[in-house]
Amino acid sequence: MNNEPVLDVEQLKTYFYLDEDQVAKAVDNISFSIYPGETVALVGESGSGKSISALSVMQLINKPGRIVEGKISINGEDILQLSAKQMTRIRGNDIAMIFQEPMTALNPVFTIGNQITEILKKHKNMKKDDARNKAINLLKTVGIPRAEEIMTEYPHQLSGGMRQRVMIAMAISCDPLLLIADEPTTALDVTIQAQILDLMAEMKQRFQMALLLITHDVGVVSEYADRVMVMYGGQIVEQAPTKKLLRDTKHPYTKGLLESIPNINEDVERLGTIKGTVPPAYDFPSGCRFSSRCPFVMDKCMQANPELKKIDTDHFVRCYLYENGGPSE
Repeated sequence: MNNEPVLDVEQLKTYFYLDEDQVAKAVDNISFSIYPGETVALVGESGSGKSISALSVMQLINKPGRIVEGKISINGEDILQLSAKQMTRIRGNDIAMIFQEPMTALNPVFTIGNQITEILKKHKNMKKDDARNKAINLLKTVGIPRAEEIMTEYPHQLSGGMRQRVMIAMAISCDPLLLIADEPTTALDVTIQAQILDLMAEMKQRFQMALLLITHDVGVVSEYADRVMVMYGGQIVEQAPTKKLLRDTKHPYTKGLLESIPNINEDVERLGTIKGTVPPAYDFPSGCRFSSRCPFVMDKCMQANPELKKIDTDHFVRCYLYENGGPSE
């Protein structure tokens, strides 16, 4: 693995200023890196801050939100220091993103061909005919039949799976260093979900991209991710290589997520659940942000938020149960 990260995020804070008294700390002091060819999964319930983290990297945060602190580097360049015009060059060329619902990400009034060729002409300075040929090849690459005919069709004429394949084709059109996939299979049925995830893994391998996979489905990460970051309350609460995290889960929240997944090898009457819901980002508990839902809560958990600490070579946990590198007595 290359020693230099494609993406390096340091102490990122993205807040939404709702009114004079309410500040939603959607992303609150997170740090992580992603290396070339690596697939990293960002996991957590809705409201944990996953999508806002991705949008922060893409610099697509709209008012009343803004990045208030931190550093985001792509190949060593701090993109938070770039102008809007310079950032437009970075998006598409160096980093690309696939969104949850392609119907809202694709422009309904332009054909598929128009939308792909526009990217190629803008970012690659391709002539019209060259861009068209490249677009057709991209559609074939992502497994779309009748590529020439699809070029003339509109998003509403395609199925959800086909639209998502078009989004992948657009994302890889400029050979990005990093591909961000935000819940890319949410709106698709189970068989199509597997096809899309397999396709992204294949494209990542073929084009040697790094992949940040955002999902609430812990089952997905076991097959596709090299490393997992579990997010809760705007912060990373556990981080480890996938096999290690699944084999030796530490944080109570991560354990709760795993216990809620059906296991065909076990006969249980009721799946595990995590009590309560994710608190709103403007009203986190004063101590550990998981304290109101945690089955192992202690007095100190109510008083101060624990730091993310290294408990093994590549395993990090934000929990007082492991504040000295191992389980507390």
